[in-house]
Amino acid sequence: MKRTSPPLYNQAYITVGQGPVVILLHGLFGNLAMWKSVIEVLKNEYKVIVPRLPLFELTIENTNVKYLAKTLHDFIDWHQLTDVILIGHALGGQVALMYTHQYPQNVDRLILTSSTGLLEKPAFTDSDVHIHDYEYIQDRIEDAFYHKDFVSEDLVNEIFTTVQSIPKRLALGSISRSAQHYKVTSFLNKIDHPVLLMWGLQDKISSPESALHFHDLLPNSEVKFIDECGHVPMVEQAEQYNKHLLGFLKEPNRFKNWYG
Repeated sequence: MKRTSPPLYNQAYITVGQGPVVILLHGLFGNLAMWKSVIEVLKNEYKVIVPRLPLFELTIENTNVKYLAKTLHDFIDWHQLTDVILIGHALGGQVALMYTHQYPQNVDRLILTSSTGLLEKPAFTDSDVHIHDYEYIQDRIEDAFYHKDFVSEDLVNEIFTTVQSIPKRLALGSISRSAQHYKVTSFLNKIDHPVLLMWGLQDKISSPESALHFHDLLPNSEVKFIDECGHVPMVEQAEQYNKHLLGFLKEPNRFKNWYG
């Protein structure tokens, strides 16, 4: 497993394996550990790349989901990648959609997990009066999971520490507001790529109804619901999530030649 940093907003990333390129895009409070099971099942047949989205490195006017899509383009362009498979969770799914709309020729297919961009609740507000209340933050994190035992003390401490930083809190608030502002509805019907939507049936943040709305608007999409699962299915129901993922990746892309 190799770590390196291209000269783009100090974007550290992890890469492992060889083969077709799969890029994993995390959400607002995501981390590498959330992708651990996915990396394990893909690394023998795919080149898996996990960049860290620059949530805290941008100027405040550029701290938004639209600019994050630009940084993804910079990353892909710098590495001269083509026919990439994008797997996005929550905010990462919205970034993947915006990138695919702008650069369809670079993308082979999409996997969206609990994606933002349509009907989700705000993931974070920097004006929350309870931001310094540890138990309140823990409760908010637990809302993301059906099985509360996945909420470790380390995870709560990490997120609590992050939101105590005023600059980081402002950045998270700006990105969360932009995710609400930059709705993807206007261009979803133009994305002809194969899209797999995977959602937890008990997702309290991006509801199952949101998955159906995505399915209605994306012309070449299929949806898989996972029971007893909240907002982070690749963690809570890793075996089922990865089974659906591998099946989808093995399907031929009938639309691959549409973009040159």
